[in-house]
Amino acid sequence: MSNLSLNTIEEELEEKLYHSYLNKFIQKPKIDKDKLLLLFTLINHTSYSDKKKRSYILTTMIVQIALDTHDLVTQHSSEEETDQIKKNRQLTVLAGDYFSGLYYYMLSQIDDVEMISTLASAIKEINELKMNLYYESGQSLHALVDRLKKLESVLIVRVAQHVKKDSINEFAQNWLLTKKLVQEKDLYTSKQQASIFDVLFQDSFHRLQNHQALQMIETFIRKHLLITEELGRNLPVPFQSVKTSTQRFFNEYFSHNKLAMEEG
Repeated sequence: MSNLSLNTIEEELEEKLYHSYLNKFIQKPKIDKDKLLLLFTLINHTSYSDKKKRSYILTTMIVQIALDTHDLVTQHSSEEETDQIKKNRQLTVLAGDYFSGLYYYMLSQIDDVEMISTLASAIKEINELKMNLYYESGQSLHALVDRLKKLESVLIVRVAQHVKKDSINEFAQNWLLTKKLVQEKDLYTSKQQASIFDVLFQDSFHRLQNHQALQMIETFIRKHLLITEELGRNLPVPFQSVKTSTQRFFNEYFSHNKLAMEEG
């Protein structure tokens, strides 16, 4: 019987991510709680020792956070930007490198060559997907969303395959894609940088108006949210907490959007 708890793992992850100097100047690294819940559930219901479970979960999440932190770096500099903005960008790069070093250190502590290979292969796959997603011109919206779907779930999918629980992979892919699309839509509507919308607008292939882009993204959100709900009904018993989380999101999302349509 495992003595691990999700809260304890999250607290330990917060401790490992804390860096007094970096935290003064750049935003605190965000823990993707949906990915953490999926990872925790996947790994906690294996026959591994608690020590190995803890190590696998923490290392995989730090890999994810290191990759996410590098994505926060401003891609284009400007002569008008302040010294503080330049410093923040440099520190964000440093933070990503710091977290990368941390997960390499933690990987070295894992006595499992296959797991190390699994994570290293996933990192390579993620970087290749990012290059294709953000820098390949002329891709259709369906191709863009499909690549985003793979990108968001690579680590979960590969770890699930490693621990022989890949029956949840289709659910994880659709669920994490849905959450990412909702996040991108929220960023865009609140006038913040949204990478997927940036790709849509910078690629002359699409030439979309704002409302067209929003409508298309909303269509994909609803499609994959419904797929997620259907797949969630067949999740194994240990994934009850995941099922509850997705059902709550499903109800809130459609309730909120119905209210917004009525008010509009």
